Amino acid sequence: MSHRFTLSALALSAALMSAHGAALAQPKPIELRYSSGAPPKGNPWVMQVERLAKNVDEESKGEIKIQPFFGSQLGSEQDTVQQVARGRIDMGGYSGGSAALVVPEVALLLMPFYFRNAAEGDCVIDNHMTKIVSEAFAKKGVQFLNWTSVGSIDLFGTKPFVAPAELNGAKAAIYANKTQALFFTSLGASVNPLGLPEWIPAFQTGMANVVLTTITYGLPSGLTKVAPVVSRVNAYDSPALTLMNKGVWDKMSKPHQEAIQRALARNSSAQHREEIRGFENTLYGMFEKGGGQALPASQEQRDAWRKAMEPIYPQIVKETGGDAAGFFAAMEAGRKACTK
Repeated sequence: MSHRFTLSALALSAALMSAHGAALAQPKPIELRYSSGAPPKGNPWVMQVERLAKNVDEESKGEIKIQPFFGSQLGSEQDTVQQVARGRIDMGGYSGGSAALVVPEVALLLMPFYFRNAAEGDCVIDNHMTKIVSEAFAKKGVQFLNWTSVGSIDLFGTKPFVAPAELNGAKAAIYANKTQALFFTSLGASVNPLGLPEWIPAFQTGMANVVLTTITYGLPSGLTKVAPVVSRVNAYDSPALTLMNKGVWDKMSKPHQEAIQRALARNSSAQHREEIRGFENTLYGMFEKGGGQALPASQEQRDAWRKAMEPIYPQIVKETGGDAAGFFAAMEAGRKACTK
């Protein structure tokens, strides 16, 4: 009896030691903190980030874990994109405007009405700017991973703004950036640089009667209650970028890098944009059902906007910084290739 007990105890001890050894041999997963300004639920950006995390987990066989932080938990986009460059945050998703804080030339992709339509912009960005953008970020210590989307930037106002002349005398609330200021002032509008929380009070007090933004912000924020007319001119389709600190990327093994690349390849930039655009259409439907007025722009109307804006593109390029001239030349070449 005692002998059998001893053998059982030895067997149990060996099993425990084996399990402990296996646990010690199992490498700890690489954990990557992902910063996002997206609200924590009820939108396609969260779905896309969570899907990426799942795909990376599967492709790496559990060896890489992405931990998303939504709702700017780690800080604003403007702060965290620079922390990614410095290596304090592993990775994140950023609007073109925020990404331009690291690579200023990216702001040229946000020039109002530069692309004739969304399809042209998609073609240029995917097929002609990806390599240039990747190389520019690499020089700043950032690994470009893929394109996603913020959505269509439209004119929200107290009245229709479907033609350039209708901005003459308007009062625009703007982000604190030169491109939007040049856009409005070149067409005769006055500008008030204001933070997002100040937009609604500005409309309520008459300081502003028009702003460039997305329906994905305008409707949930309540902006459409004071700016109930949306001129769907698609001033630009705002790209977004998934970025990682290059030091973190370079320290990964080749199999781990390939696992992330396979995960990214599961869902194309075109799919990301389609998901965002579908969400926008849903919100515009809700907006109109609630009494809002949405005015889609024809191609002829958009062409008129572009014609009005063409004279200021050289000034925007000049004031952008970095290798803006080379970047813009690549955009021009891309447009020609995409319109053949």
